[in-house]
Amino acid sequence: MSGRVAVDSDERAARDAFRASVRRFVEREIAPHVDAWDEAGSFPRALYAKAAEAGLIGLGYPEHLGGTPAAMAWRLIATEEVARAGSGGLLASLFSHSIGLPPVIAHGSDALQRRIVPDVLAGTKIAALAITEPGAGSDVARIACRARRDGADWVIDGEKAFITSGLRADWLTVAVRTGGPGASGISLVAVPGDAAGLERAPLAKMGWWCSDTARLSFTGCRVPAENLIGAENEGFRAIMDNFNGERLLMATSACAFAAVCFDEALAWARQRKTFGQPLVEHQVVRHKLVDMRMRIFSAHAWIEATIDRYDAGPLDGEGVAELCLLKNHATQTMQFCADQAVQILGAMGFMRGTKSERIYREVKVMMIGGGSEEIMKELAARQLGL
Repeated sequence: MSGRVAVDSDERAARDAFRASVRRFVEREIAPHVDAWDEAGSFPRALYAKAAEAGLIGLGYPEHLGGTPAAMAWRLIATEEVARAGSGGLLASLFSHSIGLPPVIAHGSDALQRRIVPDVLAGTKIAALAITEPGAGSDVARIACRARRDGADWVIDGEKAFITSGLRADWLTVAVRTGGPGASGISLVAVPGDAAGLERAPLAKMGWWCSDTARLSFTGCRVPAENLIGAENEGFRAIMDNFNGERLLMATSACAFAAVCFDEALAWARQRKTFGQPLVEHQVVRHKLVDMRMRIFSAHAWIEATIDRYDAGPLDGEGVAELCLLKNHATQTMQFCADQAVQILGAMGFMRGTKSERIYREVKVMMIGGGSEEIMKELAARQLGL
């Protein structure tokens, strides 16, 4: 595990100022509304433009495409602060471009980038990633959705499932099979949301209520040949590289949600009295809080140690293994803290309207999305030669 590169005082001051500005944005535009948005099953599309104006959507993306170049540390600050509102569904959909755009920027043609990226970074269009299928999730090499070349078009037939922002995305980065079986036959194609032959249906779910999650059906869906992202049959590597960024962001948000649970539980324990004294005066409750804090500290420290390694360039096998294990550790931390917070809150923890209740419902998608716990362990073992 690499150590953290020292951050000079000017950079630290700039990061602190940015964090404060994001916190004000969240307190003004998000936190007061998350309960209502969750119950409504959606949040206003206008929030994308507001977040873009606040400097959140374009953070870490090329300047010539409308973004603001920044190290991963800055993107993690934005993730942590938005997570303070306590809604994983809001975070997932508002930042669905963070997994939908990177393959376009890394491998798409200049013309394709100019068509897609600026509008998304301005918050006027929404981007999403469509990899998972009813019969293939973490095992990307098994995807069956097929694209065949027909003149100047790609014609797509198949299905995708569990797609975040799948209902209202204006651009979908779609994994398709353009060649033979296995990883060597996969490509990526940019599909506009209004493409003929694309149908979208909402999926009901345990958590992430305000995040639209969709099943996509492609039936003779035609897109121009120039919408191919990168070279034909070379999409698998791009997908794997994209997973690394997704897993680091997921680990960061999981750690942040764990901290939200801790803060809510601590505040409740200080004001709630049982047997004549605040809950926090009972040793058993204090120990629960200490155990929560211990896990949060360790997850956060691991994230900090990973940032510079990620920014330095493509991860080697050991780096990929550590990232897989970090994702597991952070989501397990979230799971533990959500469980303990609900226990400390008691009946209130079972009531809608507490952050811990919502986060408790959202834990499992964090432990499955971006690669399930079991897949993360197996991938880490292989990368470490075990």
